[in-house]
Amino acid sequence: MLHNYFKIFIRNLKKNPAYILINILGLSVGMAASILIFLFVQHELSYDKYHEHSDRIYRVSRAWFNPDGETNLHLGHAAPPFGPLLKSDFEGQIQEAVRLMNVNVVAKDGTKVFEENRFFFSDPEVFKVFSWPLLEGDAETALTFPDGLVISKTMAEKYFGIQDALGKSLEVMIGSQVVNMQVRGVMEDIPDNSHFKADFLASMEPVVAFYGGYESMMKNFGSNNFGTYLLLEQGVDVRDLEAQIPDFIDRHLPKSSQGFSASMGTKLFLWPLTDIHLHSNLDSEIEPNSSIEYVYIYSAIAIFILLIACINFMNLATARSAKRALEVGLRKVLGADRQLLVRQFMAETILMSLIALIVALLIAYLFLPTFSNFTGKLLSLNFFSHPEYLVGLLVLVVVVGLLAGSYPSLFLSGFQPVKVLKGTYKIGSIHEKLRSFLVVGQFAISVILIVAVMVVLNQLDFMKNKDLGFDKDEIVVLPAYDELISNYEMMRERLLQQPGIDNVALGSRIPSGRLLDAQGAQAEVNGELLPIEVRISDIHVSHNFMETFGMEMVAGRDFDFNLASDSTEAFILNESAVRAIGWSSAEEAVDKPFQYGIRRGYVTGVLKDFHFESLHQPISPMVFLIPTDRINEVAIKIKGEYKDATLAFLQEEWLAMKPDFPFNYYLVSDRFEQQYKAEEKVGAIFGFFAGLAILISVLGLFGLAAYATEQRTKEIGIRKVMGASIWSIVSLLGKDFLKLVFFGFLLAIPIAWYGMNGWLENFAYSVSVSWIVFLIAGFSATLIAALTVSSQSIRAAMINPVDAFKVE
Repeated sequence: MLHNYFKIFIRNLKKNPAYILINILGLSVGMAASILIFLFVQHELSYDKYHEHSDRIYRVSRAWFNPDGETNLHLGHAAPPFGPLLKSDFEGQIQEAVRLMNVNVVAKDGTKVFEENRFFFSDPEVFKVFSWPLLEGDAETALTFPDGLVISKTMAEKYFGIQDALGKSLEVMIGSQVVNMQVRGVMEDIPDNSHFKADFLASMEPVVAFYGGYESMMKNFGSNNFGTYLLLEQGVDVRDLEAQIPDFIDRHLPKSSQGFSASMGTKLFLWPLTDIHLHSNLDSEIEPNSSIEYVYIYSAIAIFILLIACINFMNLATARSAKRALEVGLRKVLGADRQLLVRQFMAETILMSLIALIVALLIAYLFLPTFSNFTGKLLSLNFFSHPEYLVGLLVLVVVVGLLAGSYPSLFLSGFQPVKVLKGTYKIGSIHEKLRSFLVVGQFAISVILIVAVMVVLNQLDFMKNKDLGFDKDEIVVLPAYDELISNYEMMRERLLQQPGIDNVALGSRIPSGRLLDAQGAQAEVNGELLPIEVRISDIHVSHNFMETFGMEMVAGRDFDFNLASDSTEAFILNESAVRAIGWSSAEEAVDKPFQYGIRRGYVTGVLKDFHFESLHQPISPMVFLIPTDRINEVAIKIKGEYKDATLAFLQEEWLAMKPDFPFNYYLVSDRFEQQYKAEEKVGAIFGFFAGLAILISVLGLFGLAAYATEQRTKEIGIRKVMGASIWSIVSLLGKDFLKLVFFGFLLAIPIAWYGMNGWLENFAYSVSVSWIVFLIAGFSATLIAALTVSSQSIRAAMINPVDAFKVE
């Protein structure tokens, strides 16, 4: 039976090679795109599932609330006491608690000096929670040593080559502190599908010393710099555990100054480890996470493209039904029932799907390295390490075969032998309407994807070119260090002597970073000093910070270096802070008494609102003050025409003062752009797969147009004899198809509008979905369809009438 089906397929291929190849090519492209997307989706969904106890591991996050219950900050980190206290208070429910603190360090082994940003201080229990096997050393004891250090296999090769790394020493510089550590273990590289990757795990002892000892560290609930993970006991209901956390907070944290319980102002949440990568985008994360929305978007694109390819198959199969009507009639006369014919046509479709899959795999393998580089994921189509992929591909073939072949099989097998053999069988209008509906669906999907591409590109252009309220261009940022801060004025004067440097300033945070620092504030409102119920973020800066960034004062004055009181009593607020406090205007705020933390003083000026963070976040209330500590970065405003020479000078100066530290800098403008990489990838993904969707749709339309013109060849000959022009014939043949494209455009409008407005809600500031976008998308789809159809129509219109009458 199968042999017979194969013979029929080969016979049809010889008779109608163009039809078969169009179908196989369309299915192949659709399958290849789906394979690549589903590899990406599978990788995204696999994050952190490789851990042996992944279903029992939870991360602790901490949120703060305004008195009205609104969340004003939610960190993926927690304070150092929480891990140990949770384990001791919930004994029997929490098996292990481990903390990790990520810091940037400079690691040195002899002459090898590297800056490392995957360096973590960790509790010794880390290997009991996470499944990171050690190649050398003892996981139980490696981090119990005060100088204990576990490094990844890659780092062992990087620093010690092929030598045995165990027992080797590494000098680690954290800011101005130098710590000598000994390699007590070498672990396998952490897999790519982890929500954070560590190259170094160091003993927590240096951190304990930094906090002034264990007791002091266990009293510090304000330093929320620790990723805290819990391994729950078997059978523990995490919802019951979370319900007990408010009481836990009230036991260990004092009431607020207004007498409210601590749990009314702050709360701990437990996040399943395997949910972090796709569901957690908090105000602080160890590494940037992805979003489940993008998994849905990419999956939808894959399904859309596969659907378009299947629609092509159905349309072409039913359109060419007349070619096989006689075959079906004869088979029925000879005794074939409908069930047998359905099996035959389904077998042909699945065979075509199988051939298309082979071609699709070749295409997927060809484009997999490019797609992997684009997504930044280590994607692999390896059937030996992932035998489940074979099952997935077989399912894909069956699904495509059933989806593409179901309707044509039922349609073709339903032909009535008597009418077919008499030549009186006509395709019903319901089948014509269904085919038209499928073409409408194809182009609706294409228009939706075109609209999506344009909206994403518009939003990217808006974000990159929006006036942020300060000058972000040509500002170089370097890390600050103790010697630089203590000699800041001398260093600044030296730098300003260079022709390529306009200004220099210090800051605890620089625009393009996150506003994670805040303390309680009080301000005079209606003659009374009242606590402020809204979180106000603080930025510690040098006197000329606003001048360096070109920020605009709307009231009052900037910090004055000649006024000593400005270093201890002056505050500058932004307009959002003024509104949050309740003052009626910026002018009213000037000279008002203000207290922030333990510092008392007055407001000297108000800044016009500007975007310190990316456009994903709304402008936050901010306060600027001259610090006594907490300076982390140096901002240097340079002149564009001297950029290369100035950077070379800065590198020379840096290496002269800090020869052990690599010269690493960033540009504020570049870091703002980097924050929109996810959106750039979405735009590129939409663009690429929109192109594929249109290509597949065009293939189907090309086949339908070719068949339609073939069926009307004699009619065209008669019309030409009667004096019809080429243009009238082209219009006659093309108008029906263009009507379908137009209806597809109408169907796409509400779907695209709803979907893209939902996507834009991820941004605090965004463009609107303009009618011009729909107009361009509709015009593009119509033009593409018109060119496709007209290519066949013109060819048919150019046929000599004499030749047209000879067509059977």
